[in-house]
Amino acid sequence: MPAYSDDTEINDIVSAFLSGTLPKAKWTHTAHFAVALWLLRHRPEWAELPIMRGLIRAYNEASGTANTLSSGYHETITIASMRAAGAFLAHYPAETPLCLILDALMAGAPGRSDWLLGHWTQETLFGPEARSHWVEPDRAALTV
Repeated sequence: MPAYSDDTEINDIVSAFLSGTLPKAKWTHTAHFAVALWLLRHRPEWAELPIMRGLIRAYNEASGTANTLSSGYHETITIASMRAAGAFLAHYPAETPLCLILDALMAGAPGRSDWLLGHWTQETLFGPEARSHWVEPDRAALTV
């Protein structure tokens, strides 16, 4: 079953994310990747880490999630996810609807919420260092 029926739904998710009005319950694993794909295609300059970090932190604050060393923004997960989304997007022609790309991405390893645990141990990935800055994988190289 498709995550979103068309790109209009993705546009709506992105708009609500950017405005800080996306209900927290809709900020799902799939929505994270929908936003990543949309930014990479439509606003690649916003997908750069300093801006992406600010967008996520602002959304978290708007939705009542504190950005601390134990909650909110997570630098290593953000970088790994953006790399995966970018690598995946690069395999498709520019005219391919994002909803189709997102469905294919979610059918692969990144579609599993635990996909990064194949590359990092839980202790490393969810530690304060990985949350605050990029930490190299300690289990298996990240190949995207």
